[in-house]
This record gives sequence, C-alpha cells and structure tokens, in this order.
Amino acid sequence: MKSPISLKRGTVAAVFIDLQEEHRQDKRYLVEGYERILANVQRLQAAARQNHVPLHHWAYIVDLDSQDRPFHPVGEDGKSAFSDKSDPLTEICHEVAPGNGEAVLIKAEASAFRSGPAGDRLKASGIEWLVIAGVWTEACIDASVRDAVARGFRVLLVKDACGSGSMAMHQTGILNLANRLYGGAVTDTGGACRLLAGETVTVWQVEGSVPLRFTFENAAHLYAEL
Repeated sequence: MKSPISLKRGTVAAVFIDLQEEHRQDKRYLVEGYERILANVQRLQAAARQNHVPLHHWAYIVDLDSQDRPFHPVGEDGKSAFSDKSDPLTEICHEVAPGNGEAVLIKAEASAFRSGPAGDRLKASGIEWLVIAGVWTEACIDASVRDAVARGFRVLLVKDACGSGSMAMHQTGILNLANRLYGGAVTDTGGACRLLAGETVTVWQVEGSVPLRFTFENAAHLYAEL
C-alpha cells in the first residue's frame, strides 16, 4: 500500500553501497543502466548534502591474504575474481565519490551491516532512517537492507538509484525486499530527495504478508507501481 511519510531531521543518514568502477568497466560485472543509476545517486547526494544529512559510502574490497573465504572464486592468477584489493576498478566512481569529511567504509562481504562498528555508531548518533542506494540489488543491497532492518533501522530503499546485472534481476530484487521491508519504505529518487528536504511524500510501505505476488509477466508492472 502507499501512505504518506516524513523523515525527522537529524535522524536520517544516506548510505551508498559498492558504486565502484568495476560495474562500469569490467565486462563480467557490468550493471545495466549504470550511468542512469549514477546520475540518480548524484541527485540523492546533492539533496543529502544540501539538507545536512550525513553520507556514508561503502566499497567492496576482497583481500584473500587476510580473509578466510572458503569457496570464493579466484582467477588464474589466484586473485579474487571480483573486487580484488589490487584492482584499480574497486575505486568508487568519480561522479559519486565521497566528499570531504564523509565516511568511507570498506566491507569484505555482501552486507554493509553484518559486521563492523558502523551500525552501532549510526545508532549511537541517533540515526533511525537509512536512505539506501547502490548495487547489486539482489545481492549487496538485499543483504545490507535485511541486516539494517534486523538492527532496528528503518530503511528507505531508493529503487531507481539501485541496479544489477539485468533489469529483471533488479526489479525482482526490489519486489522481494518491498514484500518484507517492515518499518521501511520504497520510493524513487524524486521522492527520496523531497523526503531529505523535509517534505511529506507518499511511498510504498508493506502491509500484511507478501502482498506483491509477482510473476514473469507482471513483475515490471508491479515494480513501476511501487
């Protein structure tokens, strides 16, 4: 269902996950529509900065020399098949790079909130809502959202500022989260920017048990209606 919400100033943080060059330049890990996603993220970041909302940036970096990762895929050189610490394509894309004083965090797993002190620090600073954007929707975004909710955060998921390897992967990933995003909401970039500015906006919020029964045929339509 859709209902109006507003975000109380001082209780909101913006979270940007894995917006790295490998998703634009490595043909194995290209994100569909990545330039559009980055443009939407730029709008979100501008709105957050203008309204004094703290920005937190995560990057996925794999260090097989220090991380115990059974079954992790490796290349012929023995390095991680993706996001290896020595790969310059792990750099955050310049358009959405962290600004001065903004938190930059490294994660070695899908979720931004499974381990490490970031969640506790956000809680201690009075943050209740996390505005989340990034890639890949059904992987790192999904894991981060679920762990954030488990830690007691309300999540505003910005659907068109997220993406994956195909539109089908992205849309079904968003629908899966929307079905179970208790305490949170789903909106688009325009709605998120207005919420960051202190406005009241009508957004999707889950009610009941798994209300979005999507199929191959209707998934795109339901996604558009969120």
